[in-house]
Amino acid sequence: MSATDTLLPEASADGGRRVDVDLLVVGAGPAGLYAAYYAGFRGLRTAIVDSLPEPGGQVTALYPEKMVYDVAGFPGIKGRNLVAGLVEQAARFDPVYVLGERAEHLTNEAGHRPRAGERLVVTTDKGTRIGTGTVVITGGIGTFTPRPLPGGAEWEGRGLTYVVKELAAHAGQDVVIVGGGDSAVDWALALDGLASSVTLVHRRKNFRAHAASVADMEKGSTVIVTDAQVDSLEGDGRLHTVHVKHKDGTVTPYQAQSVIAALGFTADIGPLETWGIDIVDRKIMVDTAMRTSVPGVYSAGDITEYPGKVRLIAVGFGESATAVNNAATYLDPDQPLFPGHSSDDPAGIGAAASS
Repeated sequence: MSATDTLLPEASADGGRRVDVDLLVVGAGPAGLYAAYYAGFRGLRTAIVDSLPEPGGQVTALYPEKMVYDVAGFPGIKGRNLVAGLVEQAARFDPVYVLGERAEHLTNEAGHRPRAGERLVVTTDKGTRIGTGTVVITGGIGTFTPRPLPGGAEWEGRGLTYVVKELAAHAGQDVVIVGGGDSAVDWALALDGLASSVTLVHRRKNFRAHAASVADMEKGSTVIVTDAQVDSLEGDGRLHTVHVKHKDGTVTPYQAQSVIAALGFTADIGPLETWGIDIVDRKIMVDTAMRTSVPGVYSAGDITEYPGKVRLIAVGFGESATAVNNAATYLDPDQPLFPGHSSDDPAGIGAAASS
């Protein structure tokens, strides 16, 4: 059974959905999926809630075909394959997925602000009530929306896209990529040789992408157009031409059946700001145990902040394990903080439960 096949429990007495677990993970990105695995390893019943309709968070939504090179043990792995592996890893403990629902309110069972030691209740925008002993927030950057290409709204679905779901969809096409960050350069590298032609348009001279990636792009066949921006799109039902305006005011037409606008995205952590958590610049402040300012609530991954923070998927994995282990001792102070290594258990599971 896949993550999206997992069903919610029956309706509660008040008519809304009710889920009861030991630990709730808010955010089904890589850090959240690993937290679900580790919570299961510690013998905790776990649920995962995410506003997106499928697991994977930003990786699934924005760059499923992108190669990720900084995950330990993988010289390179596609985003979608990394997510699939994490879902499979967590599946052995059968977490409950509450997908397509945003976590909105944090209260105790009586509907008030929770105090230390009380059971927590997280209510979603769809009315699902999730009762839990602890919460681990791994919301990445929160809810994110791609920045639109000016004047491009009417072309969405007719040649303009903000996400490359399948590289093969652009095979044999003339592709124009707009942007100067890592995503724009990575898509140019990935499509070079697969697309009929690749043109990258960036409004500045210098790129924000990794220097090594830019150097690789410059060695390839991508046509690089800097100090310029898309002026208009043209087509007859489907896109066929992109008009690019240069700094001197001249406009050059480029043949294109596809435009990929990699202009970044806006982020919003939304309802989390009402939970009483210490938040600075849309980041959740945590201590070395990944504790937030609210008892029983922990956080890990890109949404967290502390001195020396480094935002990498690999770092998020470690933070998730730290958060879950500390959450386990919050639930039961007699449990050890460190349950031992998974390799110590012949079955690879249940180390904590048998402690």
